[in-house]
Amino acid sequence: MDVQLKRGLLDVCVLAAIKNEDSYGYQIIKDMKPYLALSESTLYTILKRLETANMLTVRTAEHGGRLRKYYRITDAGKRRIEEFKSDWKEILAIYRFVTKEDADE
Repeated sequence: MDVQLKRGLLDVCVLAAIKNEDSYGYQIIKDMKPYLALSESTLYTILKRLETANMLTVRTAEHGGRLRKYYRITDAGKRRIEEFKSDWKEILAIYRFVTKEDADE
C-alpha cells in the first residue's frame, strides 16, 4: 500500500478512536485491535503528528500514581473525519472501476 495513503488512513482511524471520548495510548490500541494492529511506536508517532496539526489536544492526569496522557479530538480533527468520509466515496468509485474487469470475468 502507498505509504502516504496508509498514513492518512491510520491518522483517521486514530481520530475515530477518540471521536466520542478522551482516551490514552494503550486504550486507543486496544480499541483499534479488532480492526487493525498498531504498535505503540507507530501510534505515538501518529498522535504527535495529529497534535502538531491541531487535530487533537493532550492533557496529563494522574492515574494509579502515574501520569497518563489523554487525547481529545478537536474540531479540526472532526472535520478531517468528515473529509475522509467524503473522499472515501471517490476511492470506492475508483476501486470499482479498477476491479470492474475482474467482476466481468
